[in-house]
Amino acid sequence: MNIEYRKLLAHESKIYRDIRLESLEQFPDSFAASYQESLKTEKLSMEINIENQIPGKVAFGAFADQRLIGICIFVKNENNSASIYQMYVKKGFQGKNIGSGLVQAVIHEANEKFTVNEIYLEVAANNHSAYQLYKKNGFKDVSNENGLNDTSEIVMKYTI
Repeated sequence: MNIEYRKLLAHESKIYRDIRLESLEQFPDSFAASYQESLKTEKLSMEINIENQIPGKVAFGAFADQRLIGICIFVKNENNSASIYQMYVKKGFQGKNIGSGLVQAVIHEANEKFTVNEIYLEVAANNHSAYQLYKKNGFKDVSNENGLNDTSEIVMKYTI
């Protein structure tokens, strides 16, 4: 199976929406957004960003035989930092290092195209596989450094 990692193009906003809704339905506890609310939304904000190719708000996709099987959103912040959101790989493709490939594609893009020193993300405390994925890719748990007492979310940081 050949996996391609790349930025989603303007005309691919619909396939983004489909996989985003699937992620919310499959893993409701892993994301802050609600499947039902997102389903009712005519256009998700990231769909608009994809269609308009907004600089600093990039949707990356993992494609298997030209079919979107994973997403990872990169957002450049104002202070030379960035965030990763909405990381998801379809169930049949999990455990095959596709998530790592997506994270590495985002880090590479951040290094090449943006002035970014740090990339942050949040992961649900009970999502052990995602936590391990990020740790394996160089992210460090900084929840305690930030004085966060909320045990439902773990803040992680990657330093470039």
